Amino acid sequence: MIPFNKPYLTGKEAIFVNEAIQSRRLAGDGKFSTKCTEWIKKYTSCREVFLTNSCTASLEIASILAGVEAGDEVIMPSFTFVSTANAVALRGAVPVFVDIREDTMNIDEELIESAVTHKTKAIIAVHYAGVGCEMDVIMDIARRNNLIVIEDAAQGFMSDYKGKALGTIGDIGCYSFHETKNVTCGKGGALFINNDRFSKRAEIIRDVGTDRGKFLRGEVNQYGWIDLGSSYILGEIGSAYLWAQLLEAEAITENRLIAWNKYNSQLRELEEVGVIRRPKVPINCKHNGHIYYALLKNGINRDDFLERMKKNSVQSVFHYIPLHNSPAMRKLKTKYNSQRLPITEDLSSRIVRLPMWTGVEAHISDVTAVVKKSIEVD
Repeated sequence: MIPFNKPYLTGKEAIFVNEAIQSRRLAGDGKFSTKCTEWIKKYTSCREVFLTNSCTASLEIASILAGVEAGDEVIMPSFTFVSTANAVALRGAVPVFVDIREDTMNIDEELIESAVTHKTKAIIAVHYAGVGCEMDVIMDIARRNNLIVIEDAAQGFMSDYKGKALGTIGDIGCYSFHETKNVTCGKGGALFINNDRFSKRAEIIRDVGTDRGKFLRGEVNQYGWIDLGSSYILGEIGSAYLWAQLLEAEAITENRLIAWNKYNSQLRELEEVGVIRRPKVPINCKHNGHIYYALLKNGINRDDFLERMKKNSVQSVFHYIPLHNSPAMRKLKTKYNSQRLPITEDLSSRIVRLPMWTGVEAHISDVTAVVKKSIEVD
């Protein structure tokens, strides 16, 4: 079976993890956390970076920083992972879903302004597949309407929009280092602060609402409960693992792009005869090869296609079930419960994701042969 995902190992993870264990400082913000943070800041030119235990944690911190409260509304796409909406719903606020673009599957920036109301507090731009949203337009809308912009760049590490790293354009950026991502530490994330007014509070929220950071730096004699917060810090073992990955991050990205381009070349003929549509990347975006997906033409049964792929030893999957139609959204009982998002509903019912991991390029000819065979049955 050619797996859908296979976390990459550089060979140095165990060495650094053992070093972290021997240091006996395991709770985080130690030697390896500092190394990772400085590397990320230098590579992305971000003002302030905080490692977190997940992108989910980063999104929750971002919602608190943005002042999201009960009764507020936050605009986002429905085609995203549940953490994007959960971070808002946990604050008692309402996710307001906007349809996506047919080309990039990112939020349709032309539909955002019409969704703004007097209750709107923020916009969450989700960079699907590591391809940047149209951030210039989104930032313009946000500034004219006094809104906070949060970038959900969970899939966007090492990608950029018009030369700017994803996550560094909005007020706050959120990254993931989950085992399914290009660069990983099992479960982990990062919070990017691009608006100086959030820096001090972000450190406190991330550390259970305390000023322990100041205490560890010798700036105060004791620490206490200062603000809302939770245990969002990435442990030092995870940071040590991540450091091994960051040392090869550029090579990992290059390898993923080689695989992505190989898929794109070998599936061209299926697009030309109209049975699939390949991914589209705007000229002003540099992506990271995180996902290779195809959109099946209407009439091809996706479940049957995936089953045939499996029978031919290729693990292929799909995502997401649109959040606006989810049971959790119905429980919120808002005026948006009967919302229709035709492009989201259409594309999410036709998308398939092909195996993508560092090293998969050796198997791509086999995968694409199975794709062609599985589609021919229809």
